[in-house]
Amino acid sequence: MAKAAKTAIKTKDQKAAADAKNWTKVIRAVRSPKTGAYTFKESIVHKDKIKEHLGQ
Repeated sequence: MAKAAKTAIKTKDQKAAADAKNWTKVIRAVRSPKTGAYTFKESIVHKDKIKEHLGQ
């Protein structure tokens, strides 16, 4: 018998699960001044502060 795929995270604390939807993963491409190659910087930012974070 095959295993069933779990598509939803089930938590006991529904408030914490709802609050988690307010956060977004931001991935920025940053060019290295030394080699010219691109690297990627990842960060978790609140959805209200994304534009401030990208403006830095």
